[in-house]
Amino acid sequence: MSTEEMRNAEGVAYREVTDSKGRVYRIGETDRDILGHNRKIMVYLPWIAMMAISVSEYAFGSAEDTLSKAHGWTQSNTFWILSVWVFFQAGIAFPAGWLREKGYLPARSQMFTGAGLCLVSFIAISHLDNVWLAIIGFGVVGGLGSGLVYATCINMVGKWFPERRGAKTGFVNGGFAYGALPFIFVFNYLVDTSNLKGVLDLIGVYVLIVVAVCAWFFKDPPKNWWPADVDPLKPATKSAKSLAKNPPAVKQYTPMEAIKTGRLPLMWLAVVMTGGVSIFGISFQVAFAKDIGFGPLVAASSMGIMSVINGVGRAVIGWLSDIWGRKLSLVFVIVVLGLAQFGIIWAGNIRNEILFLFFAFLSGFGGGAFYPMFAALTPDYFGENYNATNYGLVYSGKLISGLFGGGLGAMVIDAWGYNGAYTLAGGISMVAALIALTLTQPGRPPKGESPAPDPRPVSSEAV
Repeated sequence: MSTEEMRNAEGVAYREVTDSKGRVYRIGETDRDILGHNRKIMVYLPWIAMMAISVSEYAFGSAEDTLSKAHGWTQSNTFWILSVWVFFQAGIAFPAGWLREKGYLPARSQMFTGAGLCLVSFIAISHLDNVWLAIIGFGVVGGLGSGLVYATCINMVGKWFPERRGAKTGFVNGGFAYGALPFIFVFNYLVDTSNLKGVLDLIGVYVLIVVAVCAWFFKDPPKNWWPADVDPLKPATKSAKSLAKNPPAVKQYTPMEAIKTGRLPLMWLAVVMTGGVSIFGISFQVAFAKDIGFGPLVAASSMGIMSVINGVGRAVIGWLSDIWGRKLSLVFVIVVLGLAQFGIIWAGNIRNEILFLFFAFLSGFGGGAFYPMFAALTPDYFGENYNATNYGLVYSGKLISGLFGGGLGAMVIDAWGYNGAYTLAGGISMVAALIALTLTQPGRPPKGESPAPDPRPVSSEAV
């Protein structure tokens, strides 16, 4: 390994150090050297952009009745539109990551592209009565646009905060849920068939402007970059506590290497299952509340609570994961998600509005908090350099979950009723929790076992 001092394009000195397992860290450049300002902006800008695109998913259920009346669609039509949106929103993550890491479509370009596609999607669902055109316009085009923004934002914060990614990733991820809160109440109380088109057009313009402005400042750090004030080999204080619970990946795994470890396929399967349960709740909670006789305030409030807690829970569990450890936090939120499904059935059967709102609270927490855990766990296990593609593979599990959470969820409700559907959702969550329990970091021995001796000599720059 070369130990000489190098300089980047701006003339700033840096060096690369290697630990005993061969993991390389690029140190010496501060965030201000690269960005011209503090890296915290790479938390706040992705957070704002995530709040802007959240209306596409989390407010859709509240707009469903009005959309159906305005365009003459059935309930099944609108749920399949959302399912297609989820499919493409998740499906673009891997190719977007590959294009970004190859330099073909940088982060800023992905954000600009996503912003434009989101505008087109809202215009489409506003003005197109044909359900197939709406599926293409909102489901396909809008899903791709939102997916580009989502994947870019999540990977951006992970790259800039490799030593404390749990709290930062959770905070940014949370914006994707509670950012929709104002629109949930707008669609429930202020929008009808007479003003729907104008409102949707304005929302499209709003998303375009917010995301494009944020995109202007996006920039990735160099590969292997590590904060200059944090020694990756001897971290101190807050960083040390987080890294002790969530040690850095032992190497930079390519996507194929990550798949071969067996951990990435397990994470993908867990995303399929938990994502399906989460999307099921988003799609049907308002409809279930209305079906059992709760008024529009309770129905809207239940989704509003789910949206807020879904987002806040992502930030809270991200922070806790830096203390508890990522795996324990992941198992915890998946179990909470499962228990909440059984609680919603119980509260609905006894017609108790307070309990219904309480379990909507728990469902919102569990149904969102697992996303930042997977987003942080992926670079913890496989490194940062290929995180855009590796997390794209993990997140692509939402491709499948979008289908059975939305469209197939509607079919299960038709066949088994809400009780049967919610019972199935709770059971799926518990199986996912068992899968999460099996996850271990590749290349590190289980606790209690000693690592194999490293035969390589350790240089003055390696520890």
